[in-house]
Amino acid sequence: MYLNHNVTLNQLKEVVQKNINHKIDYMSDDFNDAQKNALELFKKRIYLEEVIEETIAFNKKLTWDNSNPNLKLTTTAEDLIEVFKLRSDVYTEISNLHKEINYKDQYKDEIEGLNFDKYDKNSAVLYYKNSDKITGTTRIIFDSKSKLPVEKKFSFDYIREKDNRIAELSRLAVKQKKGLNLEFKNLFQGIYHIIVNNNIDIAIAVILKDYFKLYTKFGGIQVEKEVDSYGTIDTSNLVVSWNPYIASKFFKKSFLS
Repeated sequence: MYLNHNVTLNQLKEVVQKNINHKIDYMSDDFNDAQKNALELFKKRIYLEEVIEETIAFNKKLTWDNSNPNLKLTTTAEDLIEVFKLRSDVYTEISNLHKEINYKDQYKDEIEGLNFDKYDKNSAVLYYKNSDKITGTTRIIFDSKSKLPVEKKFSFDYIREKDNRIAELSRLAVKQKKGLNLEFKNLFQGIYHIIVNNNIDIAIAVILKDYFKLYTKFGGIQVEKEVDSYGTIDTSNLVVSWNPYIASKFFKKSFLS
């Protein structure tokens, strides 16, 4: 059932929260534990419906150049669920292959098999389709009063003070292949168009230090912070900013043409 009214969601959340720790005295502990687990799961389901509704509404308001038939903004619940599944699958696969890059714990599934969070509500969520299957996705988180997720560790007020509108690039997830692929190219094409068509000045991202050489070819890349680890990602990382308005000839030729 797709719940599409905020008042209904709020009422359900209140009911579930009220009953989640309520025990029935004459029932066994096993029953009460099972009831609590069921209510916890239902609470997450309500939250999922809330995220879906608000994310779709946000994406529909964005200015978007949809000239690429395989690259799209998520504007349906079905596609958004597929994006959440892809994130979960890719982060699990990477974490299993590379123990030092623990994306699975860094970006935990809210519901098992579905990777999403509150920041999706104010994000442009892009996906790329290959042979009618979603094989790549990323999001551009627009700045808000709650700020950007990377700012749990670093403040970027010094960039805002220069009258810059900032956003954060995150949740890049691509089916594993060797080398650069169509997903990577097309997703960054989408990122570029979202930024320049929606009045964003600077994009912030956390990248593995090993990838920095590639990103410098984009033009407009600047290192803001260098860290030995980032959460459960136990490798050298860079917090970078990207000004796409001064993108290099390489980027324009390789990603936009």
